[in-house]
Amino acid sequence: MKRRDFLATTTLAGVVSVLSESCNTAQTNTNTAAATPTPFADHFELNEVSISELQQKIKGNQYNAQELVKTYLERIDQIDKKGPAINSIIEVNPDAMDIARKLDEELKAGKSRGPLHGVPVVIKDNIDTADKMKTSAGSLALANSVAPKDSFVAQKLREAGAIIIAKTNLSEWANIRSSHSTSGWSGRGGLTKNPYALDRNACGSSSGTGAAIAANLAIAGIGTETDGSIVCPSTHNSLVGIKPTVGLISRSGIIPISHSQDTAGPMTRNVTDAAILLGALTGIDPRDTATNASQGKSYTDYTKFLDAKGLNGMRIGVARNFFGINERTDKLITDAIDVMKKNGAVIIDPADIAHTNEYDESEILLYELKADLNAYLATLGPGAAVKTLKDIIDFNEQNRDTELKHFGQDLFIKAQEKGPLTDKAYLDALAKNQRLSRAEGIDAIMDKEKLDAMIAPSGGTAWLTDLINGDHFSGGYSSPSAVAGYPHITVPAGYIHGLPIGLSIFGRAWSEPVLIKIAYAYEQATQHRRRPEFLATANLNA
Repeated sequence: MKRRDFLATTTLAGVVSVLSESCNTAQTNTNTAAATPTPFADHFELNEVSISELQQKIKGNQYNAQELVKTYLERIDQIDKKGPAINSIIEVNPDAMDIARKLDEELKAGKSRGPLHGVPVVIKDNIDTADKMKTSAGSLALANSVAPKDSFVAQKLREAGAIIIAKTNLSEWANIRSSHSTSGWSGRGGLTKNPYALDRNACGSSSGTGAAIAANLAIAGIGTETDGSIVCPSTHNSLVGIKPTVGLISRSGIIPISHSQDTAGPMTRNVTDAAILLGALTGIDPRDTATNASQGKSYTDYTKFLDAKGLNGMRIGVARNFFGINERTDKLITDAIDVMKKNGAVIIDPADIAHTNEYDESEILLYELKADLNAYLATLGPGAAVKTLKDIIDFNEQNRDTELKHFGQDLFIKAQEKGPLTDKAYLDALAKNQRLSRAEGIDAIMDKEKLDAMIAPSGGTAWLTDLINGDHFSGGYSSPSAVAGYPHITVPAGYIHGLPIGLSIFGRAWSEPVLIKIAYAYEQATQHRRRPEFLATANLNA
């Protein structure tokens, strides 16, 4: 969740955005005479390796699962805890080596669970794992909380043979605690840094997953999103992020914000890996009734939609009402449009989405946060340190010096004041949001122009982290797809002073196959992704 979505309903929203961008520009300009920052010497043997390449190494006896776990845990120690110290990992899995040993034994016996067999992955620390790792949402209130049961996501990863080697830091409580928060900071985990420029923000709330995968601390990662929390850290870390249709992946066992918008999704270094991971996570889950709608609309293998010529004949609309972040970002997205045209896409420009400034998103999220979080906390059993949102608010006040030292909990307090989900105010706002974002929003323009998909800038460059004033969002695309519960993919589109920019590709409900096809064809035509150099600050000479 991004605080700019709360600000967007006020008359000050435009002023805040302009002042934030001006602040970033002023801070950047003070460094224009600085020498080119020195890259970190990084000779990791598995830098940028893909899932398929890793499987080839396993089959060629270059690595087994135990060796991979050892290699990546050493990498975490060298890069995350020492060296650049990006601080993306909140906890490593003490059972990872034992899990790897059992998977090696299976492989020796001729049993492979598929492309993820023996693959080290990381997941966000709001996703339940019934093991020795905690599930805390980055909070000190849940710092000792051990989930009684695996989340559906963790269960599916284990069934596919993936090894969950660590949990990643996040914006505490998935960035819903304060309207003045700093993304990537949590009371339990501290601050995650952007591996492309360590003084820049990794974006939230899946900041740890974004930074970890960009830095090659694992093969792939899982983030969660309510609004922007997969796509923003993916774009700031030059990753492919998939925010799927709500209901494609079960949310059971994930610390919630909003049952109408929450979803988990893959965060990877390429589209192929994202497609593999997405297929492993789908399925009907009795614990999340939203997954019932995915019946007949989901796939266990999305790699069959990978087509290097997939742009040919596609009708793609340009949502111009999300441009204007800055000239350089707009130029990169214009370049992306040109690539799509050259590869056979039919571009409809403009194809603006109506009503994007009319959502009552904050109203929905505050109501659902109270109801959904209380329901989750009730699953933790009688020994839980906190049992309600009110308990968390009280805990934070009692531990103000640690939990509230950088920003407060005004959104928690507002949520606590909300009534039940039967309130007319909530029901009216939900109906309005879904109508404006779906039938009168994305669906309307896609019907009118007969579009297969739409595109927009995912966002601007990563801002300088500011623990005093909080985040400095400068714009980008996420809210219409988030409010509608529709799918959204971001893919690397280039760099500004070495800072990544992403291209958003989005469409109707359950259109993941089309979006993956377009994203893959664009990726293959451009190959923008490059690994980070762990610079102390952005290279303004680039």
